[in-house]
Amino acid sequence: MECPHLELSVKVQNLRKESTDVTKEWHCAVCSTSQDPWLCLHCGMVNCGRYIKGHAKDHFEQHSSHTVCMQCINLAVYCYTCDEFVVNDTQCGLLERVRQDWFHTVSSSDAGDNDCSVADDDEQGSWRSDFLTKEIQENVRTLRPRSRKRSHSVDSSSMENRKYKRQRVGKLKNSSPKSREKKVVGLRNLGNTCFMNAVLQSLSNIEEFCYYFKQLPSLENAKNNGRKVYQSRSLKELNDALMAEELRKILVSLTQGGSKGAISPESLFLVIWKIVPRFRGYQQQDAHEFLRYMLDRLHTELLHLLPDFTLKDNPYISLGHKSRSSIVTSVFGGTLQSEVRCLNCSSESKKHDPFLDLSLDIPEKFQVPKKTKDSEDLPPPCNISDCLTSFIEVEELAETELYYCNNCKSKQRSTKRFWIRRLPNVLCLHLKRFRWHNSLRTKIDTHISFPVTALDMSQFVLSSLHETRRSGMGSNLYDLAAVIVHHGSGAGSGHYTAFAINDGQWFHFNDSTVRLTEDEVVAKCKPYILFYIRREFRLPHLNS
Repeated sequence: MECPHLELSVKVQNLRKESTDVTKEWHCAVCSTSQDPWLCLHCGMVNCGRYIKGHAKDHFEQHSSHTVCMQCINLAVYCYTCDEFVVNDTQCGLLERVRQDWFHTVSSSDAGDNDCSVADDDEQGSWRSDFLTKEIQENVRTLRPRSRKRSHSVDSSSMENRKYKRQRVGKLKNSSPKSREKKVVGLRNLGNTCFMNAVLQSLSNIEEFCYYFKQLPSLENAKNNGRKVYQSRSLKELNDALMAEELRKILVSLTQGGSKGAISPESLFLVIWKIVPRFRGYQQQDAHEFLRYMLDRLHTELLHLLPDFTLKDNPYISLGHKSRSSIVTSVFGGTLQSEVRCLNCSSESKKHDPFLDLSLDIPEKFQVPKKTKDSEDLPPPCNISDCLTSFIEVEELAETELYYCNNCKSKQRSTKRFWIRRLPNVLCLHLKRFRWHNSLRTKIDTHISFPVTALDMSQFVLSSLHETRRSGMGSNLYDLAAVIVHHGSGAGSGHYTAFAINDGQWFHFNDSTVRLTEDEVVAKCKPYILFYIRREFRLPHLNS
């Protein structure tokens, strides 16, 4: 929410004076626990959160003007007076400055950006990039978590100046580290919004998807049924908010990059609150559910908005419009064929269904049993191909799912199986790591190996179809573009990060922190959502 208490509550000169003894490894000043530490932005005191022993809230109740605090691990900001997480900042960006100088979330080259001169303000004092002494800076640097190391970034060539044929595997372009350092940027965590950040970073590194939005004109003045669709960013006034417009702005900002350490997705988050009420609040959400809601909404908005533009000036924007498809279905859309066979008369029924992603079960034989210590009891290693094979295997339907056979004219026992009839350009694989067990939603933490390059989908495609075979083996080969990882044990808790490849280099996106990494590190992660890009991308107007 928009907090009105920041200007009076955030006292930067007090943070400067506060001894780092209290912040030693971010321990609570009262009980010394390091769990869920919060930094008071009025006095610099560190206390534990309400779900530990509540000393941060006790501190506020004893000092009513100390209303705003920052979580020392994920850097979310909370106001006790508003009793809400804070998504805005002061006019001169004091919260971001705290993140930079106390937690080092961006490189030192960003210190000059968005400078705020408050020298004439006696209450705040001057705020300079060196407001911490070198000794304190060194102490904080050694105390902060590893995940807050300085970000690295890389330049990405513009889509306008490159051919559109996908070449994921190849040598890096020659350039100095500094020339590549100012492009890849992070996304600020607005309070347990890592699920959204991980999805946005993954999508932003799918070049064809982002290129579409770079070509798309602003949608703010689009008309829908003769009235203005988008009018305000205020949560109360977003009656017809456009997710497509706010997503366009975010994707353009991420692809352009720049010297800023992190971008705030606040406007997009407010739109999501309005159109999908289940995502309101600051509790942890499921990244896959968010991805599906966002893509479905995006598809609907684009179908309704595009007729209001003059599409003939940019045929890329009108992609698939006559066929009622959008960039969403053109990039992520595939087709499944389901086959149901009656076990009484052996007659078969076939049905075709569109999909934007495939949700894959983790076969039970690969799941790690609880409290297993003996290495002999460990399951065999699992590969993503095992999950895909399980997806297309014949399954006998339960007694509660009897199939009505048109031939027998009655409900009969039956079998069912799936084939992939048409492969998408971007294959999104969702691993079903969360399940309900004894009324609790638990996580299957099995390690699943996956190829970073050359995922061959041939054996999972309906081979009898001429259209699935006509382009040869290459059309069924995919290279990894991004991975979303869930860290933690529960669906409603934990943390989401993403790995994505940008101009031939892999990066780890952890909210506002971005680190250069290696493909060997990516291959060892425990994936939750995988984004694979087809080597022969078949988007109309794309391959020229």
